[in-house]
Amino acid sequence: MTHRDNEGLVCSLKFLILLVALSPELLSLGAGVQLQDNGYDGLLVAINPQVSEDQNLIPNIKKMITEASFCLFNATKRRVFFRNIKILIPATWKANNYSKAKQESYEKANVIVTDWYGAHGDDPYTLQYRGCGKEGKYIHFTPDFLLNDDLTAGYGSRGKVFVHEWAHLRWGVFDEYNNEKPFYINGQNQIKVTRCSSDITGIFVCEKGPCPQENCIISKLFKEGCMFIYNSTQNATASIMFMQSLSSVVEFCNASTHNPEAPNLQNQMCSLRSAWDVITDSADFRHSSPMSETKLPPPPTFSLLQAGDKVVCLVLDVSSKMAEADRLLRLQQAAEFYLMQIVEIHTFVGIASFNSKGEIRAQLHQINNDDDRKLLVSYLPATVSAEAETSICSGLKKGFEVVEKLNGKAHGSVMVLVTSGDDEHVANCLLTVQSSGSTIHTIALGSSAVENLEELSHLTGGLKFFVPDKSNSNSMIDAFSRISSGTGDIFQQHIQLESTGENVQPHYQLKNTVTMDNSVGNDTAFLVTWQTSGPPEIVLADPSGRKYYTDDFVTNLTLQTARLRIPGTAKPGLWMYTLNNTHDSLQALKVTVTSRASRSAVPPATVEAFVERDSTRFPHPMMIYANVRKGFYPILNATVTATIEPEAGDPVMLKLFDDGAGADVIKNDGIYSRYFFSFAVNGRYSLKVHVRHSPSMSSLTHSVPGSHAMYVPGYIANGNIQMNAPRTSVGRSEEEQKWGFSRISSGGSFSVLGVPAGPHTDVFPPCKIIDLEAVKVEDQVTLSWTAPGEDFDEGQANSYEIRMSKSLQNIQDDFNNAILVNTSKLTPQQAGTKEIFTFSPKLFTEGPKYQPEGEAQENHRIYVAIRAIDRNSLKSAVSNIAQASLFIPPNSAPVLARDRLILKGILTAMGLIGIICLTIVVTHCILNKKKTADNKENGMKLL
Repeated sequence: MTHRDNEGLVCSLKFLILLVALSPELLSLGAGVQLQDNGYDGLLVAINPQVSEDQNLIPNIKKMITEASFCLFNATKRRVFFRNIKILIPATWKANNYSKAKQESYEKANVIVTDWYGAHGDDPYTLQYRGCGKEGKYIHFTPDFLLNDDLTAGYGSRGKVFVHEWAHLRWGVFDEYNNEKPFYINGQNQIKVTRCSSDITGIFVCEKGPCPQENCIISKLFKEGCMFIYNSTQNATASIMFMQSLSSVVEFCNASTHNPEAPNLQNQMCSLRSAWDVITDSADFRHSSPMSETKLPPPPTFSLLQAGDKVVCLVLDVSSKMAEADRLLRLQQAAEFYLMQIVEIHTFVGIASFNSKGEIRAQLHQINNDDDRKLLVSYLPATVSAEAETSICSGLKKGFEVVEKLNGKAHGSVMVLVTSGDDEHVANCLLTVQSSGSTIHTIALGSSAVENLEELSHLTGGLKFFVPDKSNSNSMIDAFSRISSGTGDIFQQHIQLESTGENVQPHYQLKNTVTMDNSVGNDTAFLVTWQTSGPPEIVLADPSGRKYYTDDFVTNLTLQTARLRIPGTAKPGLWMYTLNNTHDSLQALKVTVTSRASRSAVPPATVEAFVERDSTRFPHPMMIYANVRKGFYPILNATVTATIEPEAGDPVMLKLFDDGAGADVIKNDGIYSRYFFSFAVNGRYSLKVHVRHSPSMSSLTHSVPGSHAMYVPGYIANGNIQMNAPRTSVGRSEEEQKWGFSRISSGGSFSVLGVPAGPHTDVFPPCKIIDLEAVKVEDQVTLSWTAPGEDFDEGQANSYEIRMSKSLQNIQDDFNNAILVNTSKLTPQQAGTKEIFTFSPKLFTEGPKYQPEGEAQENHRIYVAIRAIDRNSLKSAVSNIAQASLFIPPNSAPVLARDRLILKGILTAMGLIGIICLTIVVTHCILNKKKTADNKENGMKLL
């Protein structure tokens, strides 16, 4: 362990001790929803500013969550309920004695209320991206779902729908229905409806009314116009993750009621485990006990909050360390661009600086025009001080003084704290930070910045960034470009289209194109920065061929920036820029392009980059994510590249995928993912994601991803079919894309600890296979999966270990002792390649030896799992469990009851016809013989 590691450990321990000593509330700040004494506190529901004000919306939200609290309490066997809920009301709504929001914002909400932006559909859904047992990102309700009571006929009560979605969000369970596979063949060779539990009853309905099952199934496929309609009155009490709309359904499927054979997402994602099994394995349940039988939970309490004026204060380090590696210059360039281009109109902005003491440079000034922006730029620090010492608390104190002059408090304000100082006394102002109600975004410069700086962001729900000391890094501007008001109004926020930087040799060029798609174009700005001397020679050409030159840009020679704002709406298409280094020395040239939405009704494509957690310890990988969407619709087939910059060393380029393999849990959900484990050094790492989409590639899906509450088409009530209104489609027609698009987003920073100083042995196994599928073809089973790598999802594994069992419990609990399948002829391919392997299960399952104890002989189903092994015998985790039905006899297809009856009828009829024919023939023969005898007798008489 290095000296710095020791210092960091001691500092972290002091920090933690102070946290506990100050207030227990500090531990929950910025950490989202907390469970304490069986009750959830801190649940945040936020209404989008684009939602029209409606006096019934807030009461309906309250009613939904109140009902959900009692439903949840019963469904979890008296374990949890909702205690305190915050509802964030947009500033666009009329003030109504609402409390002022502090650190709450739309972007931090657990539940969002917003429209689909022009598309129709009201499916409540939860965005899940991390797999079984992992928390999701948010729950989404539309205003119409909350206001239109007619929808409860198809979805059920809103409270039970909320419980369904909460289980997705909090505990990482998945849906137990499957609209694409409404039936399956079970282990007894019978066709069953996909449901959980199997005790839920109903009938098949054809176009003209009820019909037998066999009339709806032709060659193992559903006949068009047929569906399975459930009885409105049921005895089954499970499952909420299948059909929350039934009045009898009040609990989750457990081990006794779960249907492991059903082809649903819960079985696929959770290796056939029941929802209740996953829920009870969560931290919520491990750290709590059921309430006593006589005690009932109190109704939830609600706090109504409304965002006030947008207030920002820049708190900037001016200590002597800012003179190193052009830190001050790069800060000036980024802050100028933020003030001139990024910060939203009507925002109040102030500036403070600090070294060992704090100083107010500019009191709050509201931005209403460009002159206001220029005035604020003039207050940016121009020089650094001679002091190396920094006091972050002194700077924050001045920042709070600035913002408190508007309304007497700092509630709802934002601090952008930029520092390179190693201040060991940050913990001294935690109480001030906690009570301020302000959100602090931190930007750490270089490797000397205090290690606990990010705790300020964590406690207040702010963003955190890291800027390495590299002349060609654009991380500083990327960080400022990422900071927005957090209101959720995408039509007012700036979107970054380009960010690049290169060290350009003398008399060489930096040349590239940026795509301006038709969803953006308003308030478009091109920023060029350079390192030394005068500006480069700039040539910018729009799609029509019009050219802009250096003289067309607004140049600031002091800050070494050149900025061009395109009037009106920028033309869609390819914009080409060329920067010529006309100097005789190496020059770091950088380009940034931002824009805003061009139309108020059409949301632009966006990318949100983030990591799974704030820090990791070697050798555990970091999961990198990029959520690429247009409104709420996933964008597919994009080229998504992450750039990760360590404190020291070269940046790492990593391509992200949306293929449902490796780190990517769900295919085609618009969330591109990848493992990152190429750790160069200990310390901070900066993340940036670049998205490009070709106009020739299909982009939008026709449905919204995520886990949806089931909409029931109708019920059987008192023997009568009662159909609900047809479910409104959320699909949308894909717009013609002539130009594709380009997006950039900073993903903030994360920290890595425990990286060995020198070479180390292989510690990275292949990643877990998560998409194993099994298909029965005649007497064989064909497996398919995506190949993992030698190290997680990179390279090529050495071998596979496939095992199977006729007992689900055996393969779940004791994979090593399940039946080993011969894979000697199976060689792993390159990571990301689709693997296919076929084997004959009868070679392994024949005979009583392999019949699981306690299981019926009629069960002809096998369970298969796989793991990969690398060259150093490191093994991946066991894959998801796939299953296949073995038919009896092996070469026959399922025979329905109708087919057996028909066959029996035909054979009986043929037998009867045969008997009748035989009787006729025998009778005919007897009569012929008698006739012949009579003729002979008559002849004798005549003689």
